[in-house]
Amino acid sequence: MNSPIENRPEPKAPWLRFYGKVPAHLEYPTGSMMDAVTAVAEKYPQQTAYTFQGVKTTYRELVEQAHRVARAFAAAGVQKDDRVTICLPNCPQAVLCFYGLNLIGAVATMIHPLSSVGEIAFFLRDSGSKVAVTLDQFYGKFQDVMREQPLDRLIVANVGDALSPVLRAGYWLTQGRKLHVPQIVAPAMKWRAFLQQGDVYEQPYLIKRDAEEPAVILFSGGTTGVTKGILLSNLNFNALGLQTIAMATTFEPGQSMLAAMPVFHGFGLGVCIHTMLIAGGTCILVPRVSVESYAKLLKKEKPNYIAGVPTLFEGITRNPYMDGVDLSCLKGVFSGGDSLSIELKKKFDLFLKQHGATVQVREGYGTTECVTASCLTPYDMYREGSIGLPFPDTYYKIVKVGTTDEVPYGEEGEICLTGPSMMMGYVNQPEETAHTMQVHADGRTWVHTGDLGLMDEDGFVYFRQRIKRMIVTSGYNVYPSQLENILDAHEAVQMSCVIGVRDSYKMQKVKAFIVLRPGLQETPELMESIWEHCRRHIAKYAMPYEIEVRDSLPKTLVGKVAYTVLEKEELARQSA
Repeated sequence: MNSPIENRPEPKAPWLRFYGKVPAHLEYPTGSMMDAVTAVAEKYPQQTAYTFQGVKTTYRELVEQAHRVARAFAAAGVQKDDRVTICLPNCPQAVLCFYGLNLIGAVATMIHPLSSVGEIAFFLRDSGSKVAVTLDQFYGKFQDVMREQPLDRLIVANVGDALSPVLRAGYWLTQGRKLHVPQIVAPAMKWRAFLQQGDVYEQPYLIKRDAEEPAVILFSGGTTGVTKGILLSNLNFNALGLQTIAMATTFEPGQSMLAAMPVFHGFGLGVCIHTMLIAGGTCILVPRVSVESYAKLLKKEKPNYIAGVPTLFEGITRNPYMDGVDLSCLKGVFSGGDSLSIELKKKFDLFLKQHGATVQVREGYGTTECVTASCLTPYDMYREGSIGLPFPDTYYKIVKVGTTDEVPYGEEGEICLTGPSMMMGYVNQPEETAHTMQVHADGRTWVHTGDLGLMDEDGFVYFRQRIKRMIVTSGYNVYPSQLENILDAHEAVQMSCVIGVRDSYKMQKVKAFIVLRPGLQETPELMESIWEHCRRHIAKYAMPYEIEVRDSLPKTLVGKVAYTVLEKEELARQSA
């Protein structure tokens, strides 16, 4: 893998003068992800590594339990380089499987447990997984999956397995007994039986892994919108962790982070869990988020850091359970996974201030092709509309779309980046890998993100749009995110989404969807106010032909606004 830590001339990096106490270069571990966690456990054995439903696990216990799970996987026949699918929410079993597989040199394939039967079968087939782990509540679905894509072994866990006896009894009385789980039969086995197999396993099981060897597969739409497996190395995750902590600047061992972002997502796995665990922090594992539970967690746990997608923060601002919640505990609030509108940032920053926080939300940018974030707004410096500065040892450039030619500062083009968190490649997709990872004239391999953006003369990066999401109407380029910023600025609009709709004359025309603020009703007077606001701030060629009011907007599994769902609805409507 080509990375900036190799001995070669560095690309332009005008942002280095703004780093202050953030080092421009870092030293990265030469071993595995679990090697990095073990080093922390040796230093802070009694420090809490993670909590789950009130149950605390120390770093020493984490290492011991990960080794137990590693032996169990070895006993189940999992070997070096085998792919094992983890289909779990944010629970201890997910963490232990992730690191247990790393100990035996296997590759953890992380997928969402709410994925459909067809999707799970695709993930298993594409990754080559013969072993999977899931929860009992999804066992019935996996029975259907295995008819389509057989498995050698399916390990079925239960949330109660990770709880104390008292909490386990409470879980059974309130939730567990409501589950109707079919009888578990071979090739499936229960989590406890799986562990017991490992307890009597006496063969060698540890495999030494180097930094640049494979460790994880995450699935993403990638830069072309087609679902792909993204193969990531130990270095990718370890580098991300060290870079994130360096950019945070306020982190100290013992501080905590609310791990509400899902473990199958680079943001949840890479930042909320692995970053915290290689830095001596505490992950507060949250398996399922609701409006009420999120507020209760903030009030009870008082985390030092929270991270989420913009829709999460938008929801927090209108969460009735947040009244009176003191957020002075927060030392960092990070937004990523989707574009944070200028207006939503203003709203959420005000919300934080009103609840006692002394920090503002810091927007990051990244792609799963680099695990997750690779750029972040500095702690003490914000430029409106900017996604910040690149991480240490990570370099950005803006190139003319469809080329490797760098454009001048201030000019829009495709965002490209390179650094130690850059993926190894797409699974079974050599052509797509070659399309995305291109060698430039400087001899480095750069990830072409498929995103439009620009860089100012100080090196601050500005995200504009997914290239494929750009609307072309009557020959003019229209950027939905810019229109969404304008719509969100209206006092009656809670959130918005703008799409392009097929048009025989203009090629595409612009349509907007909005959600009104709580308590407001759609009236002719209100809509005229919104239209007038648009006419004042939007060029005539970019004006929506329709503004549709909805109670809510569709979301992806990680909480982004699913604009593609709206596009498909409009296409179906036109075809009807």
